[in-house]
Amino acid sequence: MRRPACTASRSASCRPTSARTWATPARGTSASACGSSPIRFGFPEAEARSLARKTDGSDERHRERRWYAGATVEWLNYHHLLYFWVVAREGSIARASHELRLAQPTISGQIRALEEALGEKLFVRSGRHLVLTEVGRVVFRYADDIFSLGRELLDTVKGRPTGRPLRFVVGIADVLPKLIAHRLLEPALGLAEPVRMVCREDKAERLIAELALHNLDMVITDAPLASGMKIKAYSHLLGECGISFFAAPSVVLDTRRPFPDMLDGAPFLLPAEGTTLRRSLEQWFESERIRPRVVGEFDDSALLKVFGQAGAGVLVAPSVIEREIQNQYDLHVVGHTDAVKERFYAITGERKIKNPATSAVANAARKHIFG
Repeated sequence: MRRPACTASRSASCRPTSARTWATPARGTSASACGSSPIRFGFPEAEARSLARKTDGSDERHRERRWYAGATVEWLNYHHLLYFWVVAREGSIARASHELRLAQPTISGQIRALEEALGEKLFVRSGRHLVLTEVGRVVFRYADDIFSLGRELLDTVKGRPTGRPLRFVVGIADVLPKLIAHRLLEPALGLAEPVRMVCREDKAERLIAELALHNLDMVITDAPLASGMKIKAYSHLLGECGISFFAAPSVVLDTRRPFPDMLDGAPFLLPAEGTTLRRSLEQWFESERIRPRVVGEFDDSALLKVFGQAGAGVLVAPSVIEREIQNQYDLHVVGHTDAVKERFYAITGERKIKNPATSAVANAARKHIFG
């Protein structure tokens, strides 16, 4: 896009502008005399050119900004906003000059440019101090949010603690026992920085699709990623354990026979078909020549345990939560086996875990829960 030609005579009264946006009219000439519509900073031309080099970037960036202008997209100069923000915080240009290590006229020019862009006065002078106008207070609140978020972005990327609670969005596969999910996720709430945990339960396949869209930080499930899935995600083994068999006191078993023979013909509450645990159990039943009498199949492991508490049949759960199940559901342990393993995985978008909450979950699982 060509810059409009200068309507005034090309003499000393109107210097042609450079390729940059910034321009300064000749002494004694108004800005309107030149079609380049220069920005009036009120300080020498040499300093205006120096400021343009600092804030305007390369010609390529200038062309990009002109393209934005041609597309009628308003563009906010964040250099101007930053200097305004510092002056508003410090209360004077002199103190802001010391903070930013810039000359006072440079900062004054930046603020005037921002005022021109917004079409509003941002400061009024009160004695030796600058006081924000009503519009200035609004702009300052926005600037405070913008630069605070910028600091938090850097802190998050670099793994430093931030003032705002860390939002930790976790997908929990619906086959996972709630007691296991609690044990695994609890360490994330023990971080030094505050954490706001958001838990979403669904089928593992749907949760992994959400992870691929960056809507989740982590998915906890009982199986690794399938080899054929064409998404960028990684399986991290948190740990494994055997399984225990539980029953209410009212469930009648042939206690004259040793475990696991006493389970032959016993009423069983099983996880739904197609789940990892169900397949492993069926293989184990076959190898031990046990024929369970299936009285219920459940997608929801918590509902399964409630039926078990009511005496509907024998149920299985990871041995690592054996004590919690006994206490919470008033069940006793019939036996346990390590021939069937329950494995638990954290699925993340990172090959190397960087998220501090995910890292806390993985470390606690490996060292304390399954270690």
